[in-house]
Amino acid sequence: MKINKAYKFRLEPNVEQEVILNNLVGSARFVWNQILAISFEMFAQNKHINAVNLVKKITALKKNPQFSFLDGNSNAVSLQQKVRDLASAWGKFFNPKEHARLKEKKRKPKKPKFFKLADGTEVQLRPLMPRFKKKSDGYDSIRLVQFDKYCWVKGNKLKLPNGVGVIKFRKSQEILGTIKNVTISKVSGRWYVSFCTETELTEMPIHPSKSAIGVDLGVKKLITTSNGQVFDPINSFKTNQIKLARLQRKQRKKVKFSQNWKKLNFKINKLHHHIANIRHDYLQKITTTLSKNHAMIAVEDLKVANMSKSASGTIENQGKNVKAKSGLNKSILDQGWGMLVSMLEYKQQWRGGLLVKVDPKYTSQTCCECGHVAKENRQTQAKFECVGCGYVANADLNASRNILSAGHAVLSVEGGCGKGRPKKQKASEIREEVA
Repeated sequence: MKINKAYKFRLEPNVEQEVILNNLVGSARFVWNQILAISFEMFAQNKHINAVNLVKKITALKKNPQFSFLDGNSNAVSLQQKVRDLASAWGKFFNPKEHARLKEKKRKPKKPKFFKLADGTEVQLRPLMPRFKKKSDGYDSIRLVQFDKYCWVKGNKLKLPNGVGVIKFRKSQEILGTIKNVTISKVSGRWYVSFCTETELTEMPIHPSKSAIGVDLGVKKLITTSNGQVFDPINSFKTNQIKLARLQRKQRKKVKFSQNWKKLNFKINKLHHHIANIRHDYLQKITTTLSKNHAMIAVEDLKVANMSKSASGTIENQGKNVKAKSGLNKSILDQGWGMLVSMLEYKQQWRGGLLVKVDPKYTSQTCCECGHVAKENRQTQAKFECVGCGYVANADLNASRNILSAGHAVLSVEGGCGKGRPKKQKASEIREEVA
């Protein structure tokens, strides 16, 4: 069994190294845009677009006298990897399954955009098509494969090719496994290095714990577990929302792409990065705590994209409570439920645990004591009182216990695996340990 992990650290380049790194990531961004323009020509001519065809275009691009700067300010390996990423983006566009997932989200149609080809014709930029990269986006990166050939790591020092030399990074933890590739990224003016490692295991890992819990996700309480543990939300976006709105109002008054506009755009990108870092760090900590202490974790299989859809409606059919729904959508997206579940999934896999996703229907309306299902059971957001047996409990705690029962039912032959069973019919017994 192979386990892949990624370790991300802050890079600390000096002034000279930063100039070289800026040239490397800038050249990679330039090649992406040039090859993307060529691939649009291929798309219009119905030519096959894949990694082999696109990588071959790099040679002709370098031979162009106008692009002679690529010889001294780029890395051949990183350019190939960037073009391979572009080919993967095209592969996603040609995948019918990806378009099917996009249709499920039912987003509002946007005003179509077009790309003008050399012969004057235009190609419509459709959903899932790769887009041109901009320096003002605040994110650039390069990836170097064959790590042992071009790079090395000793302590908190990393050796990079192309004249960068030895560069320091903030090594906050040990890098375990064999390093396969390294990614250098620049996000909102800060440099980062990511090591992708691979570890070969002779046998499957066994989780040290035997306990099982159900996890209910919410807005006021980020996590409520079936054993009564509660994790409050960090609300990083809500905390910085006023500051962000102030910067955006200032930027709106500036001439687009002027120097003052670019300065404010950099501040906005930096604040967004700060908000994301706070959320990501908090979710990493609480998911690590849950994964270390429980062998089985049952969570709701929530469709966050559907839950956070706008309620504005159309011109013919105006929506209701649009402002309240907009605030709820912001709160839902601020929690990062999708990121939290994905973190639990791979951390449970690393430790030999199990993550079970269950159908969220009726989990908040079902009594965990008698199994009675009724809308009237959920009297308020926080209070649950069964109209059948009179059981009273916190609504989130009751839901998490139902999720745990549903998780056991999914794993059993009698439960969710059986065909033709109604969705309301779930196991009512709550088992605290995994046999």
